Amino acid sequence: MPVCPPSGRDCVMLDKLEALNQRFLAIEQEMNQPEVMADMKRYIKLNKDYKELQPIVAAYKQYKNLIDNIANAKEVLAHEKDEEFREMAKEELNTFSEEKDRLEEEIRILLIPADPQDSKNAILEIRAGTGGDEAAIFAGDLYRMYVRYCEKRGWKMETVDFTEGTAGGYKEIVVNVTGDGVYGILKYESGVHRVQRVPETETQGRVHTSAASVVVLPEADEFDVEIKANDIRKDTYCSSGPGGQSVNTTYSAVRLTHIPTGIVVAIQDEKSQIKNYEKALKVLRTRIYEIEYQKYLDEISSKRKTMVSTGDRSAKIRTYNYPQSRVTDHRINFTIYSLGNFMDGDIQEVLDALQLAENAEKLKENVG
Repeated sequence: MPVCPPSGRDCVMLDKLEALNQRFLAIEQEMNQPEVMADMKRYIKLNKDYKELQPIVAAYKQYKNLIDNIANAKEVLAHEKDEEFREMAKEELNTFSEEKDRLEEEIRILLIPADPQDSKNAILEIRAGTGGDEAAIFAGDLYRMYVRYCEKRGWKMETVDFTEGTAGGYKEIVVNVTGDGVYGILKYESGVHRVQRVPETETQGRVHTSAASVVVLPEADEFDVEIKANDIRKDTYCSSGPGGQSVNTTYSAVRLTHIPTGIVVAIQDEKSQIKNYEKALKVLRTRIYEIEYQKYLDEISSKRKTMVSTGDRSAKIRTYNYPQSRVTDHRINFTIYSLGNFMDGDIQEVLDALQLAENAEKLKENVG
């Protein structure tokens, strides 16, 4: 255990970090036990906790080293008579103190309890709202925006289901997004996105307002939701294309009905019935999981006056104004004037601002 310096604030921070360091070491030891390695569910949970603690433990070691360096510099100033040594010690003390302030702020963010869902993959759903054909075209624009963003992040996207719009775009499209910490980043996109522009279908050149809704869900795995085979009714049918015509003559499309909740999932994207069944089961599991997760979001929303990653998916979160090349996020009153780049997947600046705002809210909660 480190010897606490005179500052009570430092002492509290070190105590908290040392407790987490001990937890980290205990997990490391536990993960090497044969009985734990044989229990996959337990091992995955421990490995997740271990990875989450790694940046905190690294910051703790750095912080502890800074505290020691500050103590040494003060020791020199208290006892050293040589002015050259004293001047060096003063400069070092200033540098170490500034670094300590910066690191403390970083550690406070790291100590904010993470949403346990943040590390999960996500299911992204985009649906055309008000605005007819133009809303479907905008939904397609949003989809391409996310495709390009995910490409920049190195994330993989897999289409689950989609219905094309009559004039282009999508009435709805559902995709799986897999990668590192996908849900924790994309969750800020849930809500109603509004576009103001002259529609391609408009001959008079007037600016119209249309909307599309985005829902981002944490993907549930088999450890999160256990579905009994007896609770699922499986129906198969021929895949159909635009206008309802049969695409193929095999019964590859799958419809799953979860009897206890009444949730229905239909997938016809793949030619293989087995692949459609696997996709449908994954979506069904997430839909069931969403019911419990929504209770969690509602509980958080009730505790916070302002909620960045809100559980209210009917809330208008962002406006895309084409005449002004403007994007405004209404949750944090954040505006940028580079709409073209934004629609080309350069959305990280807004996501960073949203994450910063949410961290500020959480810090206030912790202080309170």
